[in-house]
Amino acid sequence: MHTYPRRLIRTILRTTAACVLAATAGCATGPDRNPADPLEPLNRATWRFNDTVDRNIAQPVARGYNRVVPRPIRTGIANFFANLGTVPVMLNNFAQLRFADGMSDLMRFALNSTFGLLGVLDIATPAGIPTHDQDFGLTLGHYGVASGPYLVLPLFGPSTFRDAAGFGVDQYASPTSYAEPRARNVMWGVNFVSTRARFLNATDLLEEAALDKYLFVRDAYLARRQSKLDEDKPETLPDYEAGQGTTAPKEK
Repeated sequence: MHTYPRRLIRTILRTTAACVLAATAGCATGPDRNPADPLEPLNRATWRFNDTVDRNIAQPVARGYNRVVPRPIRTGIANFFANLGTVPVMLNNFAQLRFADGMSDLMRFALNSTFGLLGVLDIATPAGIPTHDQDFGLTLGHYGVASGPYLVLPLFGPSTFRDAAGFGVDQYASPTSYAEPRARNVMWGVNFVSTRARFLNATDLLEEAALDKYLFVRDAYLARRQSKLDEDKPETLPDYEAGQGTTAPKEK
């Protein structure tokens, strides 16, 4: 029984339901409210909770990890989990009919899992096989599902209603979810610490750059997600002939 993904999805659903109830109760009113963030009061409360946990638990653990674990081992651990993360990326590329990217992900996973010692060594990058960034939230967006309101998830951070649902699906697609429960939980914890340790410098930059960290992270997250959805749309040129009653001949 894969209890961790099920608990995760139940948590996401409970959080979403609480947000809906908060919205209908009128917590998201105000003339200056960003229409993409109607749940801002609730989101800010969750943000403060996450920030407290991060400052008092995650950051000290991540700094200790960087001090104790040698860099080559940290790199190997990061490579191992990045390799596992290639699987849901590959599946989402196939789901979006991006067959070339999906086959590239498959080759990358196969090469690193074999010659790269289960991904500890990144053989694929020097071999010229690129990495991709896809998830089920983007897959839903690819097929026209609206993002819905911005949503800060407890412990997991910025998201939207669509991306929160997609996150739960991606957990089912991750090989980590199918490990024995104790090993799965250990891997999840090590991956969390490894990831947090790599972004300590980003936290310092955020502290220096943002007057309101909540707004900075929200706007950056929403812009990045929209950019990912827009990057593969065909470019269109302005219709300079519009309104002139003529149509330019097509080039042969």
